[in-house]
Amino acid sequence: MRLAVYNVENLFDRAKAMNLGSWEEGRPVLENFAALNALLGQIEYGSADKARMAALMADLGLERSDTGKFVILRRNRGGLVRRPRDGGVEIVADGRADWVGSLELRDEPIDDHAMRNTARAMIDIEADVLAVVEAESRPVLAAFNTEILPALDGTPFRHVMLIDGNDERGIDVGLMSRDGFPIGRMRSHVDDRLPNGSPVFSRDCPEFEVATPGGGRLVVLVNHFKSKGYGGKARSDARRKAQAERVAEIYERLIEAGIDDIAVVGDFNDTPDSAPLRPLLTCTSLTDIFEHPAFADGGYPGTFGLCNAGDKIDYMLLSPKLFEKVRAAGVFRRGMWPGSRPKRWDVYPELGRPREAASDHAALWADLDI
Repeated sequence: MRLAVYNVENLFDRAKAMNLGSWEEGRPVLENFAALNALLGQIEYGSADKARMAALMADLGLERSDTGKFVILRRNRGGLVRRPRDGGVEIVADGRADWVGSLELRDEPIDDHAMRNTARAMIDIEADVLAVVEAESRPVLAAFNTEILPALDGTPFRHVMLIDGNDERGIDVGLMSRDGFPIGRMRSHVDDRLPNGSPVFSRDCPEFEVATPGGGRLVVLVNHFKSKGYGGKARSDARRKAQAERVAEIYERLIEAGIDDIAVVGDFNDTPDSAPLRPLLTCTSLTDIFEHPAFADGGYPGTFGLCNAGDKIDYMLLSPKLFEKVRAAGVFRRGMWPGSRPKRWDVYPELGRPREAASDHAALWADLDI
Protein backbone atom coordinates (compact mmCIF):
# COMPACT_ATOMS: atom_id res chain seq x y z
CA MET A 1 0.00 0.00 0.00
CA ARG A 2 1.03 3.60 -0.51
CA LEU A 3 0.71 6.07 2.38
CA ALA A 4 1.07 9.78 1.64
CA VAL A 5 0.64 13.15 3.31
CA TYR A 6 -0.05 16.42 1.52
CA ASN A 7 -0.67 20.00 2.66
CA VAL A 8 -3.20 21.08 0.03
CA GLU A 9 -3.45 24.70 1.30
CA ASN A 10 -7.25 24.71 0.90
CA LEU A 11 -9.26 23.31 -1.98
CA PHE A 12 -11.93 25.83 -3.01
CA ASP A 13 -11.69 28.85 -0.72
CA ARG A 14 -9.04 30.40 1.49
CA ALA A 15 -9.01 33.31 3.93
CA LYS A 16 -8.19 36.49 1.98
CA ALA A 17 -5.57 37.44 4.54
CA MET A 18 -3.74 34.17 3.81
CA ASN A 19 -3.91 34.69 0.05
CA LEU A 20 -1.81 37.84 -0.18
CA GLY A 21 1.55 38.11 -1.92
CA SER A 22 3.52 37.01 1.14
CA TRP A 23 3.01 35.77 4.67
CA GLU A 24 4.33 39.08 6.03
CA GLU A 25 1.47 40.95 4.34
CA GLY A 26 -1.21 38.82 5.91
CA ARG A 27 0.36 38.40 9.35
CA PRO A 28 -0.89 41.71 10.88
CA VAL A 29 -4.45 40.88 9.88
CA LEU A 30 -4.25 37.39 11.39
CA GLU A 31 -2.63 38.71 14.56
CA ASN A 32 -5.31 41.38 15.00
CA PHE A 33 -8.04 38.86 14.21
CA ALA A 34 -6.73 36.44 16.84
CA ALA A 35 -6.34 39.21 19.43
CA LEU A 36 -9.85 40.57 18.86
CA ASN A 37 -11.40 37.11 18.89
CA ALA A 38 -9.73 36.37 22.23
CA LEU A 39 -11.04 39.61 23.75
CA LEU A 40 -14.55 39.06 22.38
CA GLY A 41 -14.65 35.64 24.04
CA GLN A 42 -14.02 36.98 27.55
CA ILE A 43 -16.79 36.67 30.12
CA GLU A 44 -16.39 40.32 31.15
CA TYR A 45 -15.09 43.33 29.23
CA GLY A 46 -13.17 45.87 31.31
CA SER A 47 -12.53 49.44 30.17
CA ALA A 48 -9.04 48.57 28.91
CA ASP A 49 -10.46 45.58 27.04
CA LYS A 50 -13.08 47.77 25.38
CA ALA A 51 -10.49 50.32 24.31
CA ARG A 52 -8.29 47.61 22.85
CA MET A 53 -11.25 45.99 21.07
CA ALA A 54 -12.26 49.31 19.52
CA ALA A 55 -8.69 49.89 18.31
CA LEU A 56 -8.47 46.40 16.81
CA MET A 57 -11.81 46.84 15.04
CA ALA A 58 -10.52 50.03 13.47
CA ASP A 59 -7.33 48.26 12.39
CA LEU A 60 -9.41 45.50 10.82
CA GLY A 61 -11.55 47.95 8.85
CA LEU A 62 -14.66 47.59 11.01
CA GLU A 63 -14.88 51.24 12.07
CA ARG A 64 -17.79 52.07 9.76
CA SER A 65 -19.28 48.67 8.97
CA ASP A 66 -19.44 45.09 10.21
CA THR A 67 -17.82 44.04 6.94
CA GLY A 68 -14.13 44.80 6.52
CA LYS A 69 -11.76 43.89 3.71
CA PHE A 70 -10.54 40.76 5.47
CA VAL A 71 -13.03 40.09 8.29
CA ILE A 72 -16.76 40.09 9.02
CA LEU A 73 -18.37 40.79 12.38
CA ARG A 74 -21.62 38.85 12.58
CA ARG A 75 -24.07 40.16 15.19
CA ASN A 76 -27.18 38.03 15.54
CA ARG A 77 -28.61 39.36 18.80
CA GLY A 78 -27.75 41.80 21.54
CA GLY A 79 -25.59 44.88 21.44
CA LEU A 80 -21.83 44.83 20.97
CA VAL A 81 -20.79 48.05 19.24
CA ARG A 82 -22.08 51.52 18.55
CA ARG A 83 -20.68 53.70 15.79
CA PRO A 84 -21.21 57.40 16.57
CA ARG A 85 -21.87 59.68 13.60
CA ASP A 86 -18.68 61.60 14.28
CA GLY A 87 -16.64 58.41 13.83
CA GLY A 88 -15.00 55.74 15.91
CA VAL A 89 -16.21 52.53 17.52
CA GLU A 90 -17.69 52.21 21.01
CA ILE A 91 -18.03 48.83 22.72
CA VAL A 92 -21.37 48.80 24.55
CA ALA A 93 -21.42 45.16 25.69
CA ASP A 94 -20.01 44.37 29.13
CA GLY A 95 -19.26 40.71 28.37
CA ARG A 96 -19.77 37.80 26.02
CA ALA A 97 -23.23 37.06 27.35
CA ASP A 98 -24.50 40.47 26.17
CA TRP A 99 -24.43 39.59 22.47
CA VAL A 100 -24.65 36.63 20.12
CA GLY A 101 -22.47 36.46 17.04
CA SER A 102 -18.96 35.84 15.80
CA LEU A 103 -15.90 37.35 14.15
CA GLU A 104 -14.96 35.58 10.92
CA LEU A 105 -12.26 35.81 8.29
CA ARG A 106 -13.49 36.54 4.78
CA ASP A 107 -12.75 33.92 2.15
CA GLU A 108 -12.03 34.18 -1.55
CA PRO A 109 -11.90 31.45 -4.22
CA ILE A 110 -8.66 29.60 -4.90
CA ASP A 111 -7.17 30.23 -8.36
CA ASP A 112 -8.82 27.76 -10.79
CA HIS A 113 -5.47 26.57 -12.13
CA ALA A 114 -4.20 26.01 -8.59
CA MET A 115 -7.31 24.00 -7.72
CA ARG A 116 -6.91 21.76 -10.75
CA ASN A 117 -3.20 21.33 -10.08
CA THR A 118 -4.06 20.23 -6.54
CA ALA A 119 -6.34 17.59 -8.03
CA ARG A 120 -3.62 16.50 -10.48
CA ALA A 121 -1.17 16.10 -7.62
CA MET A 122 -3.63 14.10 -5.52
CA ILE A 123 -4.24 11.82 -8.50
CA ASP A 124 -0.58 11.38 -9.46
CA ILE A 125 0.59 10.64 -5.92
CA GLU A 126 -1.40 7.39 -6.30
CA ALA A 127 -1.92 6.95 -2.58
CA ASP A 128 -4.07 4.24 -1.09
CA VAL A 129 -4.22 6.27 2.14
CA LEU A 130 -3.76 10.04 1.86
CA ALA A 131 -3.54 12.36 4.86
CA VAL A 132 -4.51 15.92 3.93
CA VAL A 133 -3.60 19.15 5.73
CA GLU A 134 -5.42 22.50 5.33
CA ALA A 135 -8.73 21.26 3.95
CA GLU A 136 -11.69 23.52 4.67
CA SER A 137 -14.16 20.91 5.97
CA ARG A 138 -15.39 17.39 5.35
CA PRO A 139 -18.17 18.50 2.93
CA VAL A 140 -15.59 20.48 0.95
CA LEU A 141 -13.11 17.59 0.92
CA ALA A 142 -15.87 15.19 -0.11
CA ALA A 143 -17.03 17.52 -2.91
CA PHE A 144 -13.47 17.91 -4.19
CA ASN A 145 -13.15 14.13 -4.17
CA THR A 146 -16.38 13.40 -6.06
CA GLU A 147 -16.43 16.39 -8.42
CA ILE A 148 -12.93 17.68 -9.18
CA LEU A 149 -10.89 14.46 -9.19
CA PRO A 150 -13.17 12.70 -11.74
CA ALA A 151 -13.21 15.84 -13.90
CA LEU A 152 -9.46 15.33 -14.35
CA ASP A 153 -9.80 11.60 -14.98
CA GLY A 154 -8.97 10.67 -11.43
CA THR A 155 -10.66 7.96 -9.37
CA PRO A 156 -12.34 9.29 -6.23
CA PHE A 157 -11.29 7.92 -2.88
CA ARG A 158 -13.80 5.54 -1.33
CA HIS A 159 -13.54 6.96 2.20
CA VAL A 160 -13.20 10.63 3.23
CA MET A 161 -13.04 11.77 6.84
CA LEU A 162 -12.29 15.08 8.51
CA ILE A 163 -13.11 16.25 12.03
CA ASP A 164 -13.43 20.01 12.51
CA GLY A 165 -10.57 21.37 14.59
CA ASN A 166 -9.75 24.48 16.59
CA ASP A 167 -8.77 26.84 13.76
CA GLU A 168 -11.38 29.43 12.74
CA ARG A 169 -9.75 29.82 9.32
CA GLY A 170 -10.97 26.49 7.92
CA ILE A 171 -7.61 24.72 7.73
CA ASP A 172 -8.27 21.28 9.16
CA VAL A 173 -6.66 17.85 8.78
CA GLY A 174 -8.27 14.70 7.41
CA LEU A 175 -7.79 11.32 5.78
CA MET A 176 -8.84 9.79 2.45
CA SER A 177 -8.52 6.11 1.55
CA ARG A 178 -9.27 3.68 -1.28
CA ASP A 179 -11.39 0.55 -1.49
CA GLY A 180 -9.90 -2.11 0.73
CA PHE A 181 -8.61 0.46 3.23
CA PRO A 182 -11.70 1.42 5.28
CA ILE A 183 -11.37 3.98 8.06
CA GLY A 184 -12.49 2.41 11.30
CA ARG A 185 -12.03 3.74 14.82
CA MET A 186 -11.39 7.48 15.05
CA ARG A 187 -10.38 9.53 18.05
CA SER A 188 -10.16 13.30 18.16
CA HIS A 189 -7.88 15.31 20.45
CA VAL A 190 -9.47 18.63 19.70
CA ASP A 191 -10.35 19.09 23.39
CA ASP A 192 -6.95 18.21 24.86
CA ARG A 193 -5.96 21.11 27.12
CA LEU A 194 -2.82 22.83 28.33
CA PRO A 195 -2.47 23.64 32.06
CA ASN A 196 -3.83 27.14 31.38
CA GLY A 197 -7.00 25.66 29.85
CA SER A 198 -6.28 26.53 26.22
CA PRO A 199 -6.34 23.81 23.54
CA VAL A 200 -3.11 21.90 22.93
CA PHE A 201 -3.65 21.58 19.20
CA SER A 202 -4.00 24.48 16.80
CA ARG A 203 -6.17 22.21 14.65
CA ASP A 204 -6.40 18.64 15.98
CA CYS A 205 -4.40 15.43 16.18
CA PRO A 206 -6.98 12.85 15.07
CA GLU A 207 -6.20 9.15 15.30
CA PHE A 208 -7.47 7.26 12.25
CA GLU A 209 -7.40 3.47 12.31
CA VAL A 210 -7.24 2.02 8.79
CA ALA A 211 -7.84 -1.63 7.99
CA THR A 212 -5.70 -3.19 5.27
CA PRO A 213 -6.65 -5.90 2.73
CA GLY A 214 -4.26 -8.31 4.47
CA GLY A 215 -6.11 -8.00 7.75
CA GLY A 216 -3.70 -5.61 9.41
CA ARG A 217 -4.38 -2.21 10.91
CA LEU A 218 -2.55 1.05 10.52
CA VAL A 219 -3.04 4.00 12.85
CA VAL A 220 -2.38 7.42 11.29
CA LEU A 221 -2.04 10.55 13.43
CA VAL A 222 -2.49 13.65 11.24
CA ASN A 223 -1.08 16.95 12.47
CA HIS A 224 -0.67 20.62 11.62
CA PHE A 225 1.38 22.28 14.35
CA LYS A 226 1.36 25.95 15.32
CA SER A 227 3.00 28.14 12.69
CA LYS A 228 5.82 30.61 13.24
CA GLY A 229 3.81 33.22 11.39
CA TYR A 230 2.32 35.21 14.24
CA GLY A 231 1.94 35.30 18.00
CA GLY A 232 5.63 35.84 18.79
CA LYS A 233 8.51 33.36 18.54
CA ALA A 234 8.57 32.37 22.20
CA ARG A 235 4.84 31.68 22.31
CA SER A 236 4.75 29.79 19.00
CA ASP A 237 7.80 27.71 19.98
CA ALA A 238 6.20 26.85 23.32
CA ARG A 239 2.96 25.85 21.60
CA ARG A 240 4.71 23.59 19.08
CA LYS A 241 6.72 21.99 21.88
CA ALA A 242 3.52 21.28 23.82
CA GLN A 243 1.97 19.78 20.69
CA ALA A 244 5.03 17.61 20.06
CA GLU A 245 4.96 16.41 23.68
CA ARG A 246 1.28 15.53 23.48
CA VAL A 247 1.66 13.66 20.17
CA ALA A 248 4.56 11.73 21.73
CA GLU A 249 2.29 10.77 24.64
CA ILE A 250 -0.45 9.60 22.27
CA TYR A 251 2.09 7.58 20.29
CA GLU A 252 3.50 5.93 23.41
CA ARG A 253 -0.01 5.00 24.54
CA LEU A 254 -0.65 3.30 21.19
CA ILE A 255 2.65 1.41 21.40
CA GLU A 256 1.83 0.26 24.94
CA ALA A 257 -1.56 -0.94 23.65
CA GLY A 258 0.26 -3.32 21.31
CA ILE A 259 -0.23 -1.42 18.05
CA ASP A 260 2.82 -1.90 15.83
CA ASP A 261 2.03 0.07 12.69
CA ILE A 262 1.77 3.78 13.50
CA ALA A 263 2.42 6.82 11.29
CA VAL A 264 2.61 10.39 12.60
CA VAL A 265 2.31 12.71 9.62
CA GLY A 266 1.68 16.33 8.73
CA ASP A 267 3.02 19.86 8.63
CA PHE A 268 4.97 20.47 11.85
CA ASN A 269 5.99 24.03 10.89
CA ASP A 270 9.55 23.54 12.15
CA THR A 271 12.84 21.95 11.15
CA PRO A 272 14.28 18.61 12.33
CA ASP A 273 16.95 20.30 14.48
CA SER A 274 14.47 22.55 16.31
CA ALA A 275 14.02 22.37 20.07
CA PRO A 276 10.18 22.37 19.93
CA LEU A 277 10.11 19.15 17.88
CA ARG A 278 12.70 17.32 20.00
CA PRO A 279 10.12 15.52 22.22
CA LEU A 280 8.73 13.86 19.11
CA LEU A 281 11.76 13.48 16.82
CA THR A 282 14.42 12.40 19.32
CA CYS A 283 12.59 11.21 22.44
CA THR A 284 10.42 8.53 20.81
CA SER A 285 11.09 5.46 18.67
CA LEU A 286 9.57 7.19 15.62
CA THR A 287 11.82 7.57 12.57
CA ASP A 288 11.56 10.17 9.81
CA ILE A 289 10.94 8.69 6.36
CA PHE A 290 13.79 10.89 5.08
CA GLU A 291 16.18 8.59 6.96
CA HIS A 292 15.13 5.43 5.13
CA PRO A 293 17.72 4.03 2.66
CA ALA A 294 14.98 3.74 0.02
CA PHE A 295 13.93 7.37 0.33
CA ALA A 296 14.50 9.60 -2.74
CA ASP A 297 14.51 13.34 -1.96
CA GLY A 298 14.56 14.43 -5.62
CA GLY A 299 17.79 16.33 -5.11
CA TYR A 300 16.53 18.72 -2.44
CA PRO A 301 16.34 18.22 1.35
CA GLY A 302 13.25 20.36 2.04
CA THR A 303 9.48 20.09 1.64
CA PHE A 304 8.34 23.73 1.51
CA GLY A 305 9.01 26.74 -0.72
CA LEU A 306 12.22 26.12 -2.66
CA CYS A 307 12.93 23.00 -0.59
CA ASN A 308 16.26 24.05 0.90
CA ALA A 309 17.46 22.43 4.12
CA GLY A 310 15.75 25.11 6.21
CA ASP A 311 12.46 24.33 4.45
CA LYS A 312 12.00 20.84 5.87
CA ILE A 313 8.72 21.23 7.78
CA ASP A 314 6.55 18.32 6.54
CA TYR A 315 6.97 14.88 8.08
CA MET A 316 6.14 11.22 7.87
CA LEU A 317 7.31 9.55 11.08
CA LEU A 318 6.97 5.79 11.34
CA SER A 319 7.04 3.35 14.25
CA PRO A 320 9.90 0.80 14.19
CA LYS A 321 7.81 -2.09 12.83
CA LEU A 322 6.25 0.11 10.15
CA PHE A 323 9.64 1.58 9.17
CA GLU A 324 10.86 -1.98 8.50
CA LYS A 325 7.99 -2.43 6.01
CA VAL A 326 9.00 0.50 3.76
CA ARG A 327 9.92 -0.64 0.25
CA ALA A 328 10.15 2.75 -1.50
CA ALA A 329 9.54 6.37 -0.53
CA GLY A 330 9.98 9.87 -1.85
CA VAL A 331 8.85 13.46 -2.36
CA PHE A 332 6.29 14.63 -4.91
CA ARG A 333 6.86 18.23 -6.08
CA ARG A 334 5.15 18.58 -9.49
CA GLY A 335 2.48 20.83 -8.03
CA MET A 336 4.97 23.23 -6.38
CA TRP A 337 6.38 26.42 -7.89
CA PRO A 338 9.96 25.43 -8.92
CA GLY A 339 11.58 28.85 -8.85
CA SER A 340 12.48 30.77 -11.97
CA ARG A 341 16.16 30.49 -12.87
CA PRO A 342 16.76 27.65 -13.10
CA LYS A 343 13.63 25.65 -12.41
CA ARG A 344 14.43 23.16 -9.68
CA TRP A 345 12.01 20.40 -10.68
CA ASP A 346 9.51 19.48 -13.38
CA VAL A 347 6.00 20.83 -12.93
CA TYR A 348 2.63 20.51 -14.59
CA PRO A 349 2.34 22.42 -17.89
CA GLU A 350 -0.60 24.30 -16.36
CA LEU A 351 1.65 25.73 -13.63
CA GLY A 352 2.99 28.95 -15.16
CA ARG A 353 2.91 31.34 -12.20
CA PRO A 354 3.39 30.98 -8.44
CA ARG A 355 -0.31 31.58 -7.79
CA GLU A 356 -1.16 28.55 -9.95
CA ALA A 357 0.82 26.17 -7.72
CA ALA A 358 -1.21 23.43 -6.09
CA SER A 359 0.57 24.15 -2.83
CA ASP A 360 3.77 25.58 -1.35
CA HIS A 361 4.34 22.11 0.12
CA ALA A 362 5.59 18.87 -1.35
CA ALA A 363 3.78 15.62 -0.70
CA LEU A 364 5.57 12.72 1.02
CA TRP A 365 4.83 9.10 0.18
CA ALA A 366 5.95 5.64 1.23
CA ASP A 367 5.17 2.21 -0.18
CA LEU A 368 4.59 -0.23 2.68
CA ASP A 369 4.52 -4.00 2.70
CA ILE A 370 1.57 -4.17 5.05
